[in-house]
Amino acid sequence: MSLPIVLFGIFAGIVVLQIAYYTIFLSFYASKPVKGHPGEGKLGISVIVCARNESDNLKTHIPLLLEQDHQNFELVLVNDGSTDDSLEVMEEFAAVSNLVRVVDVKRVESFWGNKKYALTLGIKASVKPYLVFTDADCKPGSRLWLRYLEAGFSKEKEIVLAYGAYRPIKKSFLNLLIRFETVLTALQYFSFANAGMPYMGVGRNLAYKKEVFFGNGGFMNHIKILSGDDDLFINNVATKENTTIVDHPDSHTISQPKIHFSNWFQQKRRHVTTSSHYKPLHKALLGLFYLSQFGFFVLGFILLFSSNYWQLTMLLIVLRYIISFVTCAKASAKLNAKKVIPFYPALELCLVMLQFFIFSVNLVSKPKHWN
Repeated sequence: MSLPIVLFGIFAGIVVLQIAYYTIFLSFYASKPVKGHPGEGKLGISVIVCARNESDNLKTHIPLLLEQDHQNFELVLVNDGSTDDSLEVMEEFAAVSNLVRVVDVKRVESFWGNKKYALTLGIKASVKPYLVFTDADCKPGSRLWLRYLEAGFSKEKEIVLAYGAYRPIKKSFLNLLIRFETVLTALQYFSFANAGMPYMGVGRNLAYKKEVFFGNGGFMNHIKILSGDDDLFINNVATKENTTIVDHPDSHTISQPKIHFSNWFQQKRRHVTTSSHYKPLHKALLGLFYLSQFGFFVLGFILLFSSNYWQLTMLLIVLRYIISFVTCAKASAKLNAKKVIPFYPALELCLVMLQFFIFSVNLVSKPKHWN
């Protein structure tokens, strides 16, 4: 059997796998209507924001958090060893609002650079039974944000996964790439949760009962890993029975995106390092999806330009792109990110190649700090 025939057979198998993944798995979530409705605003909620050197973002976003249409919440601000005036900003808000509680985390050498230590102190200082997490550079998608997250909780559902979007920046390809990657990641973790296999959440917009945190030993299973306060914790404790999703636009948060590629690259390096600690099933499924993406591009390029099967190869490429495009378009519409879709083919190729580069770099060295 000749090499071109073998390569085409492998390529055809990859395309079938990709089509099945998009049509059977991802499209099942993408085709559903948005999920969520506002609660009554009475559930006791502690909103926890951990910040290091985020003075300007705190000044901008704390007022928006305090304006939430909710009757029973507090705002726990955790200063994680800032060297700017972040602590002073937090204390100024605490002085004028009885909703604000400040936790000042001093440097501890064994935990320095680890956000989980600071978050644990913030959780211990909170007084409400339900915890909502967001970042200093995030703003709520609406004044009903907390009420939408609240409505996700029930007697069975103790973890609420929500969506953290990024602000659009005009004439920025990096911004398009960041937003596309965010949509694709959300499509994955919402689809997994929808199928009863929740594997991650994002710390920009995540909620769970406090008893879930302490009942599972907090972050102790992965305290020495720099990242993972959101995805590794959820990977450890989330189940089909205790987890739900909320993706209504009013439940989103909107973050300030990185504007320099180097900063975003370092952030992605940390995320990839963290994902290596997922449960074996999740690693296998996510790894298979990435490998099939990488194989699709590499073998597709080879077969288009160096074999007698270029016509069949082109047919398979077009078929796969139509199906994946439709699925991603539906997901982007649900998540208010439709403007990234016209650039989908270029963005997907760039993201797959970038992920390969990140894997390669991480084999040589590991990222150091969370912020």
